[in-house]
Amino acid sequence: MPDDATQSRMTFAVDIAREADELILRFYQHPELAVELKSDASPVTVADREAERLMRERINETFPDDAILGEEFGEKSGTSGWRWILDPVDGTKSFVHGVPLFGTLIGVEKDGRAEVGVCCMPALNEIAYAGTGLGCWWQQRGEEPVKSQVSTTDKLSDALVCYTSYRYFSASGEAAVIEALRDNCRITRGWGDCYGHLLVATGRADVIVEPALHPWDAAALIPLVREAGGHFLDWNGQESFETGNGMSVNNALRDEVLSLVQKHKSSQTQASHMGRVGGA
Repeated sequence: MPDDATQSRMTFAVDIAREADELILRFYQHPELAVELKSDASPVTVADREAERLMRERINETFPDDAILGEEFGEKSGTSGWRWILDPVDGTKSFVHGVPLFGTLIGVEKDGRAEVGVCCMPALNEIAYAGTGLGCWWQQRGEEPVKSQVSTTDKLSDALVCYTSYRYFSASGEAAVIEALRDNCRITRGWGDCYGHLLVATGRADVIVEPALHPWDAAALIPLVREAGGHFLDWNGQESFETGNGMSVNNALRDEVLSLVQKHKSSQTQASHMGRVGGA
């Protein structure tokens, strides 16, 4: 059964995601938006920084004893056992090119287990949110939220497989993985970053596989996919947001996809890949 602490954090996470997204949209497709490059060559904008700053302020006001980890401003320690993991603009490359496939990710973990996840796509007016024991809920264009479920596709040969960038696989030494998926599925599409995982959690895609993920890219996705009846796993088959890679997959395809990935992955697959591949 869900507890009040999980419910309250899920409700609050939805509220602050929506507030942050109002801020982000003020910068979206702005002709004078400045783009900087971080040390890993990934882009960052004022929207990333101001949205994370806003969320941190709200969390500190309401849950002052909770820890926070964010992509832009690092870690703040806490004493409650709860930790918020924030990616204010997941898919910044899409954002700066005026493409609407970027989102705000909020994950909340307790003692190492992801318990709450929110993925809000502001330019699409779409949000999914989940908490352990509370289900995964999907809302589009201000309509009533509906319970979300992964697809029932049970053969990889019939599946729609997403990925973020072929370059991430090649730069990580994992091109064989995406090539094997491409050769064995029905269709591949580069609907990546958080949007691809949202598609899996809402039954519109069957699989997304990622060779390089930071904790803030992954933590929110675990409860979303889990509560929708699927799996978010690392390439060793563990439910983890800290090992540097991951996949979202429906329940029926879990074993087939995991077996294919493990067959074709390099022997050096580690979180260190993220240091060689610029983020989204």
